[in-house]
Parts: sequence; structure tokens; C-alpha cells
Amino acid sequence: MRTAHRVETVRAAEAALMARLPDGALMARAAAGLAAACCSLLGKGRVYGSRVVLLVGSGDNGGDALLAGARLARRGAGVTAVLLGTHAHEGGLAALRAAGGRIADDPFAPLATADLVLDGITGIGGRGGLRPDAVPVARAARGSDAVVVAVDLPSGVDADTGEVTGEALRADVTVTFGTYKPGLLVDPARAYAGALRLVDIGLADELPGVPDLEALQHQDVARLLPVPGAESDKYRRGVLGVVAGSGRYPGAAVLTVAGALHGGAGAVRYVGPAADAVIARHPETLVHAGPPDRAGRVQAWVVGPGLGDEPGVAEVLASEVPVLVDADGLRGLDPALVRARSAPTLLTPHAGEAAALLGVAREDVEAGRLAAVRELAGRFGATVLLKGSTTLVYGAEGGPVRVNPTGTGWLATAGSGDVLSGLAGSLLAAGLRAVDAASCAAYLHGLAARRVSEGRGPVTAGEVAGALGGAWRDVTAGA
Repeated sequence: MRTAHRVETVRAAEAALMARLPDGALMARAAAGLAAACCSLLGKGRVYGSRVVLLVGSGDNGGDALLAGARLARRGAGVTAVLLGTHAHEGGLAALRAAGGRIADDPFAPLATADLVLDGITGIGGRGGLRPDAVPVARAARGSDAVVVAVDLPSGVDADTGEVTGEALRADVTVTFGTYKPGLLVDPARAYAGALRLVDIGLADELPGVPDLEALQHQDVARLLPVPGAESDKYRRGVLGVVAGSGRYPGAAVLTVAGALHGGAGAVRYVGPAADAVIARHPETLVHAGPPDRAGRVQAWVVGPGLGDEPGVAEVLASEVPVLVDADGLRGLDPALVRARSAPTLLTPHAGEAAALLGVAREDVEAGRLAAVRELAGRFGATVLLKGSTTLVYGAEGGPVRVNPTGTGWLATAGSGDVLSGLAGSLLAAGLRAVDAASCAAYLHGLAARRVSEGRGPVTAGEVAGALGGAWRDVTAGA
């Protein structure tokens, strides 16, 4: 599992570790790992004679860049530092000069021929984008043919929130130290980070046991997914009720049911006006004219996809089993009604729906996704899966925000959210906690889309549903 910690947590851990280490030892560790990463990026045998430019700010990130640059210079690289802060790390400057590196008079000339640029302008304490004097240099670096490597975090992004409120320098690779920072995992900042490399500097024992963010990996999902035993029947595996679709949007019902059936539900009970369309595509579905409380026994409900103005949301929320609310079910949803429930509730909005629930602009949600998912969970007393380029899951009980690491831009297609709702609902019906059902569903959903799109591009929601079984097998193959 990847974990990320806020700046204040990292600072405290670094201070505790530095108190036990010789002066400068922690920075030396970071610089050694950074230099090693740069060597691998330049390629075997290509460090000698390569041209490296260091963009050096006033903070410790500038010191890391200078010390790493000194190591590269000692291996035969031509290293030039561009000083952009009010002062530079004295020990780093001395080490670079002693190794044969030089300080640029013209900040732009060395960038024109650079093979690699180290971005050490600002560090994890930076806020509000690059300073105006650094902007033209950063643009020149990005416009060059060099590989841009961010030191700990791309300059100009917010380490804690992932927000980018001014100009930032987009990296090809970010080499981060000790632990991931939230902004490296959450858009819009994630898009500036490029490929991530984590350098161990010995912080693990100083960090708290509960991180601020976590990203599940294959083995984490495999441990959470339900496995039917020999004595299992459809009721033990979980029966999911689905209230979705309308005369205008019958496909939403079909896709929600598809997600549930391919997501391991023992059975699906469908309630709504799209019964004929559902049975035509999925004859194993149990259909009922409604209302939901007369449809039969279920272990969880999904309500909302393509529902339009059809009834059902209030009736489902009155039940005593877990409920997932999506799409049209979120429209005008009353926080008091959700908070009054005794059973878990899972809300799955996209940015526009989240904005409507919070009474803010969509752009505000997209710019501050971490704040939005936490605010929604607190306001509704529910677990929230916030869909988007970075899908986030936050539990009603608090804890770390989960960041989904799978997916593809091709998932931005009609009906893919309906499939996700059915899949997450099936895992709720199987007995998973709401935060685990949402996290596993997002992971499998994104993995299935990757399987379908690999080598061919666009996908349809139906194809994603059909690929869920393969994604499930990929995750559990080594478990």
C-alpha cells in the first residue's frame, strides 16, 4: 500500500530523526538517492559528459539539488546551477563548486542544451505557485528537450491538498523522500508529478501508523474481496437491490445490473420501469414492479443511476441495509435524511454532483478534491466516493482518504459510473465495509478499463463491465 503524509507530519518526523543523526546526514541521504535516480534516468554509461542544470531555490530542496548535482559532477557530468532564491544552501554550493560544477550567469543558456533538469526551486512548504521571477526559467526548462526531475515535489503545487493555484513546473519524474506527499497522488497536482520514485531516508519509524492518504495495491484489494465457500448460496454471497433507470434512460439500469452481476453479487433484484430492457440483457435478474420494500430480501441497495424523476430514493433510504446513492439519487439529497440512517450509506458523486451537494462551483471541487470529499462525508455522515481523474474515497468514520491508482482517461464515457455503482453495490451486499466496497470497486473498475483499452483506445461502459471478471482474476491471482 502506498501511503502519504501531510507536511507537518513529515517535518516532525524529520526533526525527530535529525536529532539522532550527525548534522547534514539526512540531506546527504536524500541527495544520494536523488543522484542515483538521475543516473538511472540518464542511462547506463551516459552520466559522464551529460549536461545537468539545477534550478535552485532558497530552501532545503535547493540544497538537495546542489548536493545531488555535486555527486553527478564527480561522475563526469557537466553541472550548472541556476540560483533563483534570495540565498542558496551554503554547504550545497561549496560541494558543487568543489566537484567542478558552476553557477550560471545567464539562467537560460544552459537550459538550451540540457539533458536533465533538477527542479529544486520550492519544496513541500511552498504555497501559491511559482514566484514571478522563477516563471520564465521554469517555462524554459519545460520547453527544453531535457528530462525534468522534481526534487520531492514539483515546484508550484501544494503538497497537502494537490491544489495548483498559480504557475507550476510540470515534471517527467518526481523523486520524493521518506513518504509520498498527498499532492503527488491527487489531481490536479498529480498531473504535474510524472512518474513517482520514493527514496527511503529512514523516516518510516518516525511516521504515525495512520497516514493521511493511502492507495491500495493488488494485494490489498485481494485481501478485501469476498471469496465464496463451499457452503455459499446466493443469499450468503449477497443479494443486491437496484432502483435505477427510467423510460428515458433504460440503459442505466442495464449497466448498473451488469456491474453488479460481474461484481460477484449472488443475485440482483431490479425495481423500476426498465425491467424489459434488463431482462433482455440479463435474464438472471429478479425483477419486481415495486415499491422497493416489497421486492424481496436484499443485503444492500443501489439507487439513482438514470432514475430521472422516478420515485425510490426515500423508500430505499428508509431501509435498514447499506445503500449506495448515485446520479439522480443525489439530486437534492437531504443530509439529515442520510445522517438519520442506522445502516451505512455510500455516496458516489462526480465533481458536478458534489458541487451541487456542497453549494459551490464545480471548479472549486476539481481544484480542491481532498477538501471536497472530506466535507461531503462530514456533512452527510456517509462514506463518499468522489469520481474523477483522481477518484477519492473517504469513510464516514474518518481515517485516511483512499486514492484510487487505477483507471484511464477512456473511462470518461457514458454509463461507466453506472457500472461502478453496480459493482460497489455488490460488494456492499457481500458484507464489505462501505469504504472497502468503494475502494475495491474503484480499483477493479479502473483495472477493467485498462484491460479493455490497452492497445485499442476507446472503451464502452458495457465492455468495462464485461472485463470486471478478468480484473478480479488479475488481482487475486497471487493471493
